[in-house]
Amino acid sequence: MPVIAISSPKGGAGKTTAATLLASELAARGTTVTVIDADPNKNVVDWAKLGGLPETLEVTGDVDEESITDRIEAAAQASAFVIIDLEGTASLMVSYAIAMADLVIIPVQGSQLDAKQAARQIKLIRSQERVTRRKIPFAVLVTRTNPAIMPKTLRHIEASFAEHGVPVFGVRLFDREAYRALFSFGGTLEGLGDKGVSNLAAAITNARAYVAEVLRTLRASGTATKADAASEVA
Repeated sequence: MPVIAISSPKGGAGKTTAATLLASELAARGTTVTVIDADPNKNVVDWAKLGGLPETLEVTGDVDEESITDRIEAAAQASAFVIIDLEGTASLMVSYAIAMADLVIIPVQGSQLDAKQAARQIKLIRSQERVTRRKIPFAVLVTRTNPAIMPKTLRHIEASFAEHGVPVFGVRLFDREAYRALFSFGGTLEGLGDKGVSNLAAAITNARAYVAEVLRTLRASGTATKADAASEVA
């Protein structure tokens, strides 16, 4: 089943938010999802401990470079989707996970530093393609942007990605209070309805658009999935 690695060598790029939104939105539709939290901070594991997760979502953080490949294989047998939140440093574990991925998502904030680190990650993906002798689909995901403003820096970065043929998701993850609230209250975005979170409907719309584009990207790459119900969101 599809293995999605979310990876960036730069901390604070939005990896955990991207992983959590993708996993929770898919599982909320009844799709089986396993999240492998391979980040030493274990933020996804901490989110899961807060409760309120869909029954079809499993989160595990018991993984290291010696066990990562076995964990991915086992999760792929048990779940329709496997999502890996990788650590923000270059390591054998990151390389192994990327080598097994059907899609690598590279979160990037609208800064030149983030863009530079994304280029490093793309080089790692290319090296793993040579090792595995197969194409590893990937795309940059712009995160924590203002929905009302398109900064010149971000416009320049996206133009540079386009010039170099780097795929970028059309959907951006906006800077929303609801995304931060998930890690305070747990559960899904839909479960925050009674928490007084501002602009919740807009956050849900944004997250669903992101999930839909991930599914379209998987289909375009030829990755089959048994999650027919989840695919309907695209």
